[in-house]
Amino acid sequence: MSTREAVQTILQSLPPDVSLREVAREIEFIAGVRDGLAELDRGEGIPVDDIRRELRTWVKS
Repeated sequence: MSTREAVQTILQSLPPDVSLREVAREIEFIAGVRDGLAELDRGEGIPVDDIRRELRTWVKS
């Protein structure tokens, strides 16, 4: 799906009274997801075990 098509799909899924800020948030979210998926496709992801180890230092049980 092209960027233009993605934006059109987002706009069609939002209610008619949506604010410009809400539209911008939705587009920013989709852009972030697409960037993350592209990183994974390039093999730039972080292994789950590394994330688990890192999370333990952030979250106190």
